[in-house]
Amino acid sequence: MIGPKERLSRREGANLFVKGARSFSAKEAWGKRQTKPGQHGVQPSKLSSYARQLREKQKVKRQYGMKEKQFRRFYALAVKTAKNSNQDKGHVMLQMLERRLDNVIYVALLAKSKSAARQVVSHGHVLVNGKKVTIPSFVVRINDVIEMKEGLFEMMKVDYKGPIVPAWLAVEKNQVTVTALPTRQQIDPSIRENLIVELYSR
Repeated sequence: MIGPKERLSRREGANLFVKGARSFSAKEAWGKRQTKPGQHGVQPSKLSSYARQLREKQKVKRQYGMKEKQFRRFYALAVKTAKNSNQDKGHVMLQMLERRLDNVIYVALLAKSKSAARQVVSHGHVLVNGKKVTIPSFVVRINDVIEMKEGLFEMMKVDYKGPIVPAWLAVEKNQVTVTALPTRQQIDPSIRENLIVELYSR
């Protein structure tokens, strides 16, 4: 049976890794059937430039579990940061998305899914530099230390063979230290951030 989360991956034409361990398994519906949702799938058609831009924005927004207003705020902040530091807007946006606290918990393998990571943060089980943070969208910085309550860590720890922890994070049991900013090579290569920049530049 294909669940609503798996349908999202099929709709966006990419694995959004919303099912935790199952996202990496042969049982993942995305891996077995890559047609659009529907009885026979939607017949492929040539998308307009705007449609491609919109589709990419929707894909990335869902990949990070964000709503439209929140995603727009993130982009606006990325534009401001990029302007002040003379960096590429798309790259800065992706760096900020990767450094969301819920995403860090997930990619550091401290939670089995992104939704589980958001719940752990929202329920007050995560400390950043010794202080409780309950906002999943909180953006961590270099040298920040993220800690999950040890008892919960034992329950939540990931025991499947998935991707390795990215090199910009140092993980020691239930603690994660941000040692650097993520490079573009360390972020999902399927994301075409230039399309999102083009969309919001219209």
